[in-house]
Amino acid sequence: MATHRRERLEELVKRVVADALLSEIKDPRIGFVSVVRVKLAKDYSVADIFVSVLGDDMQKKKSMAGLESACNYIQFLVGKGIQLRSTPRLIFHLDTSVEEGVRLVGVIEKLDAEGGSRRAAEATDTDDEKGGGNGG
Repeated sequence: MATHRRERLEELVKRVVADALLSEIKDPRIGFVSVVRVKLAKDYSVADIFVSVLGDDMQKKKSMAGLESACNYIQFLVGKGIQLRSTPRLIFHLDTSVEEGVRLVGVIEKLDAEGGSRRAAEATDTDDEKGGGNGG
């Protein structure tokens, strides 16, 4: 039961933070930021917010600095949006799992393409061997 409640609260915090980033926060340092997931502590005192930032390393650093600067205001908005005795302290973390997933898909596609061309070459070699044995 407690885990179900925690999951609902995590989803609610995620929605409130995402809405705040979309409509409330006007910091120019914050670029294209997506809230990936939220993890609440067991006592709901801390919310770890994992965000993905589109851009290069400099843009990621600027966006994280902007998020840290707006953290208190976002925490205030979370407090207004959820019904808890005390508002959890927000901690933002850069989540690179999306980028890592895209990189791994690229590696798999590259290996698959190499494997496909290797299989095609082996098939032509096998056809040549079969053709060469029947002609003699």
